[in-house]
Amino acid sequence: MGAGAKRLVQVKASESDRKKHWERTWSEKSVTETSWYQEVPRLSLAMIAHASPGPNDPLIDIGGGASLLVDHLLKAGYRNLAVLDISLLALKQAQQRLGEDSRQVEWIETDVTKYQPDRKFALWHDRAAFHFLTSAKDRAAYVSVLKKALTAGGQAVIAAFAPGAPRQCSGLDIIQYDAEKLGLELGPEFVLDEEDQEIHITPLGREQQFGVYRFTKINR
Repeated sequence: MGAGAKRLVQVKASESDRKKHWERTWSEKSVTETSWYQEVPRLSLAMIAHASPGPNDPLIDIGGGASLLVDHLLKAGYRNLAVLDISLLALKQAQQRLGEDSRQVEWIETDVTKYQPDRKFALWHDRAAFHFLTSAKDRAAYVSVLKKALTAGGQAVIAAFAPGAPRQCSGLDIIQYDAEKLGLELGPEFVLDEEDQEIHITPLGREQQFGVYRFTKINR
């Protein structure tokens, strides 16, 4: 499916505890009330710019939910965007906010570990979805999906809580990552191109340490 996608893809899967948790979370909060809210996701936007995708290259935001990243990408001229999230309520918040512009985005409701991509992406963005996967089986499934979804030479921008950050988010355990630890999870097909750190200030004024990493998928 190319640019200007207008459908909402709903992938049927058994309702997991993760699904229940995130639907409940989004039924209780708007995006501006969440601890991960960013009005301008500067570091994500900078890393995506450094990856240099063209305006029609396919980009996917994993765990994007109601994040404002897609708004900024549309404003920057990207026209082949997909947003994947386990929560339908989160995706609906984003769609309602964007109005007619939401018709330019492919919206995919599924758990990323169960995603079966029907096309390839030049760039995969994930701000803090991977760090919720505390099961080795789930992490392996995520990496398998990433490999299938990303073109050879495509890039992955992944952010996660860094060492020193909280060990929980939204009431769930997380895993902290530095570049080496994340690289070991992704495997030898991925080469680190860039890393950076940011201190995210939550709406309640709390600090969260994030590491943001950009990898290229190489031919093997």
